[in-house]
Amino acid sequence: MLLESNQENGSNDLDVNMTPLIDVSLVLVVILLLLTPLALESGILFQRDDASAETPLAIEDLPLLDVRVISEEAVEVGGRTIARESLLNVLTPLMKQQEYRGVAIDCAGWVTHGAFVNVLDQARLSGANEIAVAGE
Repeated sequence: MLLESNQENGSNDLDVNMTPLIDVSLVLVVILLLLTPLALESGILFQRDDASAETPLAIEDLPLLDVRVISEEAVEVGGRTIARESLLNVLTPLMKQQEYRGVAIDCAGWVTHGAFVNVLDQARLSGANEIAVAGE
């Protein structure tokens, strides 16, 4: 019964039965706890080759520029060794001239993760449309 009389101590006060309200509230909390990770889940977007996609042939014919991280301080761009700090200055004009559609980055095994990610960032900032990671 939702309202129960308090007859045993002689008063006519009515108490509200809170058990159903607490049960429903706890069920809602459990449902929210289970659904929150699904709602906030992030995903990685990628592009698939689609046979019906209409892309200009001129863009598809452009090659990828080969970039190889050979050490912490040096990067090889198209066979020419440059300092990693000047990579953005070298890649930007090449990407603006649209000689290349993007870059293919390869990394030596002893180069740190931070140096590799720095090269990826500089390639993106230079305006590369596509970034391919080559390696094993």
